[in-house]
Amino acid sequence: MNKKLITLVVAGAIALPTAVMAEEASPLSFNVGAVSNYLFRGVSQTHGAPAIQGGVDYAFANGFYVGAWGSSITWVDDAYDKGNLEVDLYGGYKGTITGDLGYDIGLITYIYPGHGGAIRGVNANPNTTEVYAALTYKWFTLKYSNAVSSHFIGWQGGANFDKNTRGSDYLELNAAYDLGNGWGISGHLGHQNVENYSNTFYKTADYNDWNIGVTKDVGFGVVGLTYSDTDSKGTCNSAGGTNPYCWGDGNFVKGYGPTSGFKDVSKGQAVLSFKKTF
Repeated sequence: MNKKLITLVVAGAIALPTAVMAEEASPLSFNVGAVSNYLFRGVSQTHGAPAIQGGVDYAFANGFYVGAWGSSITWVDDAYDKGNLEVDLYGGYKGTITGDLGYDIGLITYIYPGHGGAIRGVNANPNTTEVYAALTYKWFTLKYSNAVSSHFIGWQGGANFDKNTRGSDYLELNAAYDLGNGWGISGHLGHQNVENYSNTFYKTADYNDWNIGVTKDVGFGVVGLTYSDTDSKGTCNSAGGTNPYCWGDGNFVKGYGPTSGFKDVSKGQAVLSFKKTF
């Protein structure tokens, strides 16, 4: 074997493990971002204001994963007089059924640190736990979530607002397609059911929501623009209304809640976003 061939073999032996290591994705990832309006299932969590967000995820080699994510919010402070942070803790398992068909099952808890006390006949503890299951096929994801905590995001049920809302569920279909050159498009359809929520004033808190969006990877992060809307029912003006998503943000009265600044937080709205993952 000549010297040139020996040199090439040795160089290749050294470079190959290095290249393989460089291509391996780290099981630990972080993300930070900002949005012009934080929407959860089509409903603003910030009364139309911007939010800063961030999270951390760890993916085990066997398919299990855990993570935490947080965002600034306003609705808890508006409704309970304390609390401006949402922290989500979650974990689950992802696997492949065959080819492009996969699944994801898990549990998520939405925590609102420092939230004020529940108001009898108005709202309950906002902390919520859901179990979820999803099927993925290429760029489509069908997901079902069900609340196993006594109440869903603070909603009280029944004609006298004295029943739990356990069993509230959400069914959604999402699509995300890579157009190439850093561009992507997405779409979403969802239906939220709030269990036991029906009375003579608000009727129902159930609704459908949808959105469509576009993203662009600009190198140092991903910029997005999404338009979202819902079909929630009822009236809303600055003094209040019959829409369950007509939320106020001013003049909090103990034992009652906000008394001014009402607006429909489920109406159609465009959202700008930026996210960086590393």
